[in-house]
Amino acid sequence: MAYDGCGKAGRQRQGITGMSMDNIGHMEKVSLRDRVSQALRAAIISGEMEPGVVYSAPSLGARFGVSATPVREAMLDLVRENLVSIVPNKGFRVTEVAERDLDDITRIRLLLEPPTVRDITPLIPAKDFPALRELADKIVAGAEQGDLVEYTSADQVFHLALLGYANNPRLNNLVSDLRDHTRLFGLKSLSDKGELTDVAREHHTILDALESRDADAVERIMVEHIRQARGRWAKPAE
Repeated sequence: MAYDGCGKAGRQRQGITGMSMDNIGHMEKVSLRDRVSQALRAAIISGEMEPGVVYSAPSLGARFGVSATPVREAMLDLVRENLVSIVPNKGFRVTEVAERDLDDITRIRLLLEPPTVRDITPLIPAKDFPALRELADKIVAGAEQGDLVEYTSADQVFHLALLGYANNPRLNNLVSDLRDHTRLFGLKSLSDKGELTDVAREHHTILDALESRDADAVERIMVEHIRQARGRWAKPAE
């Protein structure tokens, strides 16, 4: 589903907090811009907002159930992050990412994330695992509901939470930026085939290895998990 200004149809999707986009306007005003930004990023990553398509702030606002102002503010944040570009008098166009760039992003993530999560394996307090399981459950719930925006947002929160145990804000910011520029257009076909839930459960497999303090298994699972960003998650089925 693309949220374009031409009235392209699509079913209602759940937002990043489990609320429908129509209800997002009821959230606290202070957090509205950030929440809209996060949902927009997830929609871009998952392909719900399509590369090259122009989206107007009013049409997106109507989709989210908010005024155009917080959407416009959020989109300007995304302009600064090179996720969208301004189309004068029309709105915002989703930036296309070259295949070479996507390959490079995955290579960098493989250099950073698996060894880092391996290193933090003995550092996660046992008392933290229930909360981490809840984060993994949100990813599974997004997959079960076929909600690619919720799935993608929850996935990012989970992985950045793990990296947070390394106590390296620069690393978290770098990986967050890399993930924002990833494109996972194959998620929809996986969801349509009923396979996305199995993918989502891999996050519990990662936690199983972490909880058993098996650093070798953690690193191995993380490598295979991230490689899928340029594998079956990357492109829609032909």
